Amino acid sequence: MPYLFTSESVSEGHPDKIADQISDALIDNFLAFDPQSKVACETLVTTGQVVLAGEVKSKAYLDVQEIARGVVRKIGYTKSEYMFEANSCGILSAIHEQSSDINQGVDKQKKEEQGAGDQGMMFGYATNETEDYMPLALDLAHKILLELAALRRENKQIKYLRPDAKSQVTLEYDDNNRPVRIDAIVVSTQHDDFDTEAKMLAQIKKDIINILIPRVKAKYKKYAKLFNNNIKYHINPTGKFVIGGPHGDTGLTGRKIIVDTYGGKGAHGGGAFSGKDPSKVDRSAAYATRHIAKNLVAAGVCDEALVQVSYAIGVAQPTSINVNTYGTSKVEMTDGEIAKILGGLFDMRPYFIEQRLKLRNPIYSETAAYGHMGRAPQVVEKTFSTPDGKSIKKKVELFTWEKLDYVPKVKKAFGIK
Repeated sequence: MPYLFTSESVSEGHPDKIADQISDALIDNFLAFDPQSKVACETLVTTGQVVLAGEVKSKAYLDVQEIARGVVRKIGYTKSEYMFEANSCGILSAIHEQSSDINQGVDKQKKEEQGAGDQGMMFGYATNETEDYMPLALDLAHKILLELAALRRENKQIKYLRPDAKSQVTLEYDDNNRPVRIDAIVVSTQHDDFDTEAKMLAQIKKDIINILIPRVKAKYKKYAKLFNNNIKYHINPTGKFVIGGPHGDTGLTGRKIIVDTYGGKGAHGGGAFSGKDPSKVDRSAAYATRHIAKNLVAAGVCDEALVQVSYAIGVAQPTSINVNTYGTSKVEMTDGEIAKILGGLFDMRPYFIEQRLKLRNPIYSETAAYGHMGRAPQVVEKTFSTPDGKSIKKKVELFTWEKLDYVPKVKKAFGIK
């Protein structure tokens, strides 16, 4: 029987995403100057204020205030009327040294025996319903906001946009679990003030439907067939959205974990990613399980895969590895047998995850908005500066967990030609 499924996304100017981006900018700067840094950094943003808190063990000394201001400036909070502005917001740092009790469980004499930074379970998911092996509803929700942000920065076709925004996409699936059409789209965007609310609502709805949506269809042609004349549009459904960002709602690191992952498909272990160095398996093992799931589906072992791994704090070997192919397996094996083979292909000890995916590099700022998964791997050069004026450039590879580099190994292991 056909059914509906919905996913949401939020823009880089959403309060929670501002917090994520500041936390990950701090991670990147610490790792740039000291790759062995241990960092767990939380950020709170509210009207005119940024609060930084957390634990750090690092040889690097940073101007955390200027790093935070740089993030806020890049997002676009540069006007006083937003009541949260890069140059004038107050920034309080309550960052202190990491607990030695935790550190002794992570750092070991042999680096290969590095323990997990915490207990817990992490999930990775992949499906072949899109080219990037992501759930379609979430992929579309992200793409809508990426184009909306591009329109805001261009400031040509739509000139009233402010940084805060949210989107939501509802898809109809057929009896074969395949998406056939878009049923509903929700877009809420912060905006400048208008003369009247009626004029404002009419203009925004017209621009979203006639400017934004055609851009999405043109740029992502593979999705164009899903758009139809019967889509139910809900554009700024509450009406006025002038007050937004941290002035409209307090933001905290780690409150958008479903937006960051699979939009409600698959599963989530509950641990946030942003603000954590890769010794925290909440982050590194979630990337590693996505890497496994994506290569498993791309190799043709199954159409859909959910991979779970779990850890005990301070222990290197995972306590379990589990695979669920949702009955889509193309090989004559149980899911348990598939999991056993994958455990031999992918070393899931924290040190080996870090090495395989090159996670001790400053690669995290780019993950902190529009999803950690489903992004294109790429090499970029980044520049970092210290308070005393020193500057370094680093060439790094982003989104390594999205690479399909293990497809040949997976095919060989499962006898797929």
